[in-house]
Amino acid sequence: MRLLLVEDDDHVAAALAAVLARHGFEPVHARSGEEALRALLPGADGGPDAFGVVLLDLGLPDQDGFQVCDRIRKVSTTPVIMVTARADVRSRIHGLNLGADDYVVKPYDIGELLARIHAVSRRAPRAGAGARDAADTSGAPEKTTLGRITLDPPTRRVTVDGTPVPLTRKEFDLLALLAQRPGVVFRREQIISEVWLTSWEGTGRTLEVHVASLRHKLGLPELIETVRGVGYRLAVPAAPHAA
Repeated sequence: MRLLLVEDDDHVAAALAAVLARHGFEPVHARSGEEALRALLPGADGGPDAFGVVLLDLGLPDQDGFQVCDRIRKVSTTPVIMVTARADVRSRIHGLNLGADDYVVKPYDIGELLARIHAVSRRAPRAGAGARDAADTSGAPEKTTLGRITLDPPTRRVTVDGTPVPLTRKEFDLLALLAQRPGVVFRREQIISEVWLTSWEGTGRTLEVHVASLRHKLGLPELIETVRGVGYRLAVPAAPHAA
Protein backbone atom coordinates (compact mmCIF):
# COMPACT_ATOMS: atom_id res chain seq x y z
CA MET A 1 0.00 0.00 0.00
CA ARG A 2 1.21 3.51 -0.84
CA LEU A 3 0.94 5.78 2.17
CA LEU A 4 1.21 9.58 2.24
CA LEU A 5 3.20 10.72 5.27
CA VAL A 6 2.66 14.43 5.96
CA GLU A 7 5.33 15.46 8.46
CA ASP A 8 7.55 18.57 8.49
CA ASP A 9 10.29 17.04 10.69
CA ASP A 10 12.64 15.14 8.38
CA HIS A 11 14.16 13.05 11.20
CA VAL A 12 10.76 11.93 12.48
CA ALA A 13 9.56 11.23 8.94
CA ALA A 14 12.68 9.24 8.02
CA ALA A 15 12.44 7.04 11.12
CA LEU A 16 8.72 6.39 10.63
CA ALA A 17 9.11 5.80 6.88
CA ALA A 18 11.77 3.16 7.57
CA VAL A 19 9.46 1.31 9.98
CA LEU A 20 6.53 1.53 7.56
CA ALA A 21 8.65 0.19 4.72
CA ARG A 22 9.69 -2.80 6.84
CA HIS A 23 6.01 -3.59 7.31
CA GLY A 24 5.23 -3.60 3.60
CA PHE A 25 4.12 0.00 3.04
CA GLU A 26 5.42 2.39 0.40
CA PRO A 27 5.60 5.74 2.22
CA VAL A 28 5.69 9.01 0.29
CA HIS A 29 6.88 11.99 2.34
CA ALA A 30 5.24 15.42 2.11
CA ARG A 31 6.80 18.19 4.22
CA SER A 32 3.93 20.69 4.04
CA GLY A 33 0.21 20.92 3.56
CA GLU A 34 0.52 22.21 0.00
CA GLU A 35 2.89 19.39 -0.91
CA ALA A 36 0.42 16.87 0.46
CA LEU A 37 -2.48 18.39 -1.46
CA ARG A 38 -0.47 18.38 -4.69
CA ALA A 39 0.19 14.66 -4.19
CA LEU A 40 -3.55 14.03 -3.97
CA LEU A 41 -4.39 15.94 -7.14
CA PRO A 42 -4.57 14.03 -10.47
CA GLY A 43 -1.12 13.67 -11.99
CA ALA A 44 1.57 11.31 -13.21
CA ASP A 45 2.43 10.01 -9.76
CA GLY A 46 -0.53 11.02 -7.63
CA GLY A 47 -4.23 11.56 -7.50
CA PRO A 48 -7.13 11.12 -5.07
CA ASP A 49 -6.85 7.30 -5.26
CA ALA A 50 -3.06 7.05 -5.33
CA PHE A 51 -2.70 6.36 -1.59
CA GLY A 52 -4.31 3.89 0.77
CA VAL A 53 -3.96 6.10 3.88
CA VAL A 54 -2.77 9.61 4.77
CA LEU A 55 -0.85 10.10 8.04
CA LEU A 56 -1.31 13.78 8.81
CA ASP A 57 0.66 15.78 11.37
CA LEU A 58 -1.15 18.91 12.57
CA GLY A 59 1.88 21.14 13.18
CA LEU A 60 2.84 21.95 9.58
CA PRO A 61 4.94 24.96 8.51
CA ASP A 62 2.57 26.45 5.94
CA GLN A 63 -0.91 25.80 7.40
CA ASP A 64 -2.63 24.03 10.24
CA GLY A 65 -3.23 20.30 9.76
CA PHE A 66 -6.94 20.78 10.43
CA GLN A 67 -7.15 23.03 7.38
CA VAL A 68 -5.24 20.47 5.33
CA CYS A 69 -7.65 17.70 6.37
CA ASP A 70 -10.63 19.85 5.38
CA ARG A 71 -9.08 20.49 1.95
CA ILE A 72 -8.19 16.82 1.50
CA ARG A 73 -11.81 15.85 2.07
CA LYS A 74 -12.83 18.11 -0.83
CA VAL A 75 -10.69 16.18 -3.33
CA SER A 76 -10.31 12.68 -1.89
CA THR A 77 -12.02 10.00 0.22
CA THR A 78 -8.66 8.47 1.20
CA PRO A 79 -8.65 7.56 4.92
CA VAL A 80 -6.86 10.18 7.04
CA ILE A 81 -5.22 9.43 10.39
CA MET A 82 -4.18 12.52 12.32
CA VAL A 83 -0.90 11.91 14.14
CA THR A 84 -0.21 14.73 16.58
CA ALA A 85 0.88 15.76 20.06
CA ARG A 86 -2.45 17.56 20.64
CA ALA A 87 -4.13 15.28 23.15
CA ASP A 88 -7.14 17.37 24.23
CA VAL A 89 -10.61 16.04 23.50
CA ARG A 90 -11.67 19.23 21.70
CA SER A 91 -8.92 18.76 19.10
CA ARG A 92 -9.88 15.10 18.66
CA ILE A 93 -13.53 15.96 18.08
CA HIS A 94 -12.64 18.81 15.72
CA GLY A 95 -10.39 16.54 13.67
CA LEU A 96 -13.04 13.84 13.38
CA ASN A 97 -15.69 16.41 12.46
CA LEU A 98 -13.47 17.60 9.62
CA GLY A 99 -13.40 14.09 8.20
CA ALA A 100 -10.42 12.36 9.80
CA ASP A 101 -10.95 8.61 10.17
CA ASP A 102 -8.79 8.27 13.27
CA TYR A 103 -6.66 10.30 15.67
CA VAL A 104 -3.39 9.11 17.23
CA VAL A 105 -1.56 11.07 19.92
CA LYS A 106 2.24 11.29 20.07
CA PRO A 107 4.17 9.58 21.51
CA TYR A 108 2.53 6.40 20.28
CA ASP A 109 3.40 2.73 20.09
CA ILE A 110 4.27 1.75 16.53
CA GLY A 111 2.16 -1.38 16.87
CA GLU A 112 -0.83 0.80 17.71
CA LEU A 113 -0.25 2.98 14.66
CA LEU A 114 0.11 -0.02 12.35
CA ALA A 115 -3.11 -1.54 13.74
CA ARG A 116 -4.98 1.69 13.10
CA ILE A 117 -3.61 1.96 9.55
CA HIS A 118 -4.78 -1.55 8.75
CA ALA A 119 -8.16 -0.92 10.40
CA VAL A 120 -9.01 2.22 8.40
CA SER A 121 -7.70 0.77 5.16
CA ARG A 122 -9.91 -2.32 5.52
CA ARG A 123 -12.98 -0.13 5.90
CA ALA A 124 -12.15 2.18 2.99
CA PRO A 125 -13.49 1.78 -0.56
CA ARG A 126 -11.10 0.12 -3.00
CA ALA A 127 -8.66 2.55 -4.56
CA GLY A 128 -9.64 3.31 -8.11
CA ALA A 129 -13.17 1.93 -7.84
CA GLY A 130 -15.20 3.40 -10.67
CA ALA A 131 -18.63 4.96 -10.72
CA ARG A 132 -20.20 1.66 -11.74
CA ASP A 133 -18.80 0.01 -8.60
CA ALA A 134 -20.14 2.82 -6.44
CA ALA A 135 -23.55 2.59 -8.05
CA ASP A 136 -23.81 -1.18 -7.67
CA THR A 137 -25.96 -1.55 -4.59
CA SER A 138 -27.58 -4.86 -5.42
CA GLY A 139 -28.23 -6.71 -2.21
CA ALA A 140 -27.57 -3.63 -0.09
CA PRO A 141 -29.92 -3.04 2.85
CA GLU A 142 -32.80 -0.63 2.37
CA LYS A 143 -33.20 2.71 4.09
CA THR A 144 -33.83 2.56 7.81
CA THR A 145 -35.98 5.17 9.55
CA LEU A 146 -35.76 5.45 13.33
CA GLY A 147 -37.87 8.31 14.61
CA ARG A 148 -36.27 11.49 13.29
CA ILE A 149 -33.28 9.70 11.74
CA THR A 150 -33.05 8.01 8.35
CA LEU A 151 -30.03 5.91 7.32
CA ASP A 152 -29.40 5.02 3.68
CA PRO A 153 -26.64 2.34 3.64
CA PRO A 154 -26.13 2.24 -0.17
CA THR A 155 -25.29 5.95 -0.29
CA ARG A 156 -24.00 6.10 3.31
CA ARG A 157 -26.16 9.14 3.97
CA VAL A 158 -27.94 10.15 7.15
CA THR A 159 -30.71 12.70 7.59
CA VAL A 160 -32.31 14.16 10.71
CA ASP A 161 -35.83 15.50 10.13
CA GLY A 162 -35.02 15.37 6.41
CA THR A 163 -31.82 17.43 6.71
CA PRO A 164 -28.59 15.68 5.53
CA VAL A 165 -25.89 15.27 8.17
CA PRO A 166 -22.35 14.64 6.85
CA LEU A 167 -20.60 11.83 8.72
CA THR A 168 -17.18 10.24 8.43
CA ARG A 169 -16.90 6.56 7.50
CA LYS A 170 -16.40 5.45 11.08
CA GLU A 171 -19.23 7.62 12.38
CA PHE A 172 -21.63 6.13 9.85
CA ASP A 173 -20.46 2.59 10.59
CA LEU A 174 -20.92 3.15 14.32
CA LEU A 175 -24.41 4.61 13.91
CA ALA A 176 -25.46 1.87 11.46
CA LEU A 177 -24.30 -0.83 13.87
CA LEU A 178 -26.29 0.59 16.79
CA ALA A 179 -29.30 1.10 14.50
CA GLN A 180 -29.41 -2.61 13.71
CA ARG A 181 -30.94 -3.24 17.15
CA PRO A 182 -32.35 -0.05 18.70
CA GLY A 183 -32.57 -0.23 22.47
CA VAL A 184 -30.17 -3.17 22.68
CA VAL A 185 -26.86 -2.58 24.46
CA PHE A 186 -23.74 -3.18 22.36
CA ARG A 187 -20.65 -3.99 24.39
CA ARG A 188 -17.66 -1.74 23.82
CA GLU A 189 -15.57 -4.73 22.76
CA GLN A 190 -18.19 -5.74 20.20
CA ILE A 191 -18.38 -2.22 18.73
CA ILE A 192 -14.60 -1.94 18.47
CA SER A 193 -14.40 -5.38 16.84
CA GLU A 194 -17.11 -4.71 14.24
CA VAL A 195 -16.41 -1.05 13.42
CA TRP A 196 -12.62 -0.88 13.82
CA LEU A 197 -11.96 -4.56 13.05
CA THR A 198 -9.51 -4.82 15.92
CA SER A 199 -9.45 -6.05 19.49
CA TRP A 200 -6.79 -3.58 20.60
CA GLU A 201 -7.96 -2.20 23.97
CA GLY A 202 -6.68 1.35 23.40
CA THR A 203 -9.26 1.88 20.68
CA GLY A 204 -11.81 2.51 23.46
CA ARG A 205 -10.77 6.15 23.67
CA THR A 206 -11.38 6.55 19.95
CA LEU A 207 -14.83 5.02 20.41
CA GLU A 208 -15.70 7.63 23.06
CA VAL A 209 -14.60 10.44 20.76
CA HIS A 210 -16.69 9.09 17.87
CA VAL A 211 -19.76 8.77 20.09
CA ALA A 212 -19.33 12.38 21.25
CA SER A 213 -18.89 13.53 17.65
CA LEU A 214 -22.06 11.69 16.55
CA ARG A 215 -24.11 13.23 19.34
CA HIS A 216 -22.87 16.69 18.35
CA LYS A 217 -23.35 16.34 14.59
CA LEU A 218 -26.81 14.83 14.81
CA GLY A 219 -27.91 17.42 17.36
CA LEU A 220 -29.40 14.63 19.47
CA PRO A 221 -27.23 14.19 22.58
CA GLU A 222 -29.74 11.73 24.03
CA LEU A 223 -29.64 9.49 20.94
CA ILE A 224 -26.72 7.30 22.00
CA GLU A 225 -27.03 6.25 25.61
CA THR A 226 -24.00 5.23 27.65
CA VAL A 227 -24.55 2.09 29.70
CA ARG A 228 -21.89 2.48 32.36
CA GLY A 229 -19.39 -0.33 32.45
CA VAL A 230 -20.95 -2.10 29.47
CA GLY A 231 -21.25 -0.08 26.26
CA TYR A 232 -23.78 1.93 24.25
CA ARG A 233 -27.30 1.64 22.87
CA LEU A 234 -29.43 3.64 20.46
CA ALA A 235 -32.50 5.36 21.91
CA VAL A 236 -34.89 6.03 19.02
CA PRO A 237 -35.69 9.78 18.98
CA ALA A 238 -39.39 10.59 18.82
CA ALA A 239 -40.62 12.42 15.73
CA PRO A 240 -41.46 16.10 16.32
CA HIS A 241 -45.14 16.83 17.01
CA ALA A 242 -47.06 18.46 14.19
CA ALA A 243 -48.15 22.00 14.79
